[in-house]
Amino acid sequence: MARTFKTLQGCVPVRGIVLGPIDNNTYLISDEKGALLVDPSSDALAIMRFLGGMKIDAIVLTHRHHDHVDAAAAVREATGATVIASEADASRIESPLPSDGGFAPCPVDRRVKDGDMVAVGNMSWKVITTPGHTPGSMCLLLDPESTDHPEKAPVLIAGDTLFFGSIGRTDFEGGDINAMRRSLRRLQALPDETVVLPGHGNMTTIGAEQRRVFAFYL
Repeated sequence: MARTFKTLQGCVPVRGIVLGPIDNNTYLISDEKGALLVDPSSDALAIMRFLGGMKIDAIVLTHRHHDHVDAAAAVREATGATVIASEADASRIESPLPSDGGFAPCPVDRRVKDGDMVAVGNMSWKVITTPGHTPGSMCLLLDPESTDHPEKAPVLIAGDTLFFGSIGRTDFEGGDINAMRRSLRRLQALPDETVVLPGHGNMTTIGAEQRRVFAFYL
């Protein structure tokens, strides 16, 4: 059964719903002027109920794995939202291979690269490409200075790059532990107070993972 959660820790309110057999986090992030949906997983009907009629401006797909994108096509059709993914993973989201898990192909309306900005409402998210879990894995960072709450902590959409106490697997097709280490070094440099929204499991902070993930892998 799906469960929902929310947090006010960072510079923008975050709500989420946990879906699917491996407990994927699908995030809804809104500053009341725009709304972003992250990694629509497993159950489009449950996601639409969770949205409750809210207008969605963009759907961000952090990487190409089926458990993060398998409801994307249906949610895109229902909401008309712009689908955003990395240049490196977009083609496999639009034209999945049999080994990708059998999800419905989803058009990618905008292909982004490292350093690009994704503007939603008054939020301005910076794309940080973080290969390792997949070649096109990416994170998005929200600087509080671009929000209505500049005094609060940055927020990082981490996908399956960084978890509470762990990292995404690198033994799948396209995985690369050396690329993952390089990606982790980039995240390690973010402010310790940065709130981390992982693709699975509990939310955490960069500071908390300094003594767990970063100390172990780097």
